[in-house]
Amino acid sequence: MKRAFFFLYGVACHLLFLAVYVYLAAFIGNLYMPKSIDSAPAGPVGPAVAVNLLLLGLFAAQHSIMARPAFKRVWTRIVPEPIERSTYVLASCLVTCLVAWQWRTIDAVVWDVETPVLRMALWTLFAAGWLIVPGVTLLIDHFDLFGTRQVWLHLKEREYTSLPFRTPLVYKHVRHPLYVGWTILFWATPTMTVGHLLFAVVLTSYMVLAVFAEERDLVDHFGREYEEYRRLVPKFFPRLRIGATASTTLRESQPVPQREESEVCHV
Repeated sequence: MKRAFFFLYGVACHLLFLAVYVYLAAFIGNLYMPKSIDSAPAGPVGPAVAVNLLLLGLFAAQHSIMARPAFKRVWTRIVPEPIERSTYVLASCLVTCLVAWQWRTIDAVVWDVETPVLRMALWTLFAAGWLIVPGVTLLIDHFDLFGTRQVWLHLKEREYTSLPFRTPLVYKHVRHPLYVGWTILFWATPTMTVGHLLFAVVLTSYMVLAVFAEERDLVDHFGREYEEYRRLVPKFFPRLRIGATASTTLRESQPVPQREESEVCHV
């Protein structure tokens, strides 16, 4: 009975993430939402900045703290290990909804692209970012990343084992394509307000800083294999031409972590 409950809990958390992810994209893009990043009536700028920074700080703290191995070792004394990842997903969804619910609009315009072709290009880029985020998780193991594989194995009374490393497609060229997708999603807009800019700057900065802590954990866990991968492949911007040595190594299944970008993949 408990195994079935854990499975249903994990599936529910996964489905909640998918719904929240669509909601977040619509919130950022000002698309078909009763309240979006720019739609609420604007109030005094000072209090709005303070509240928004507090919300984004809470978002960053939850994602970073709960992703750290030291926290997980303590946390799994309270939350059963099969649903630890699903609980992380649930907490990420809740804090994301809180950010959207309490966000304060700052409607001063930073840029407003009026040329139809350029506006369409920016919307196309926004849609590409929205697709990249889930797309790159499917390249590694989407269901492991969101905890569904863990609860499925527990339901089947099978022990959880880490998946083998691999570098499919874009992972041969950048180590953190998920962060690239998020950055595009944050910044690609034909109309950028001060509130939206604050959101984009803070979360982009957070992702850049989060990489250092995340990769330290990955090196601790995977050792020289990840160090070699890190040496050969850039973080965010692909090289125009990968040298022969790097290409050969990556074709031989140079590792990429199955839980790569764990701090921000859950919105």
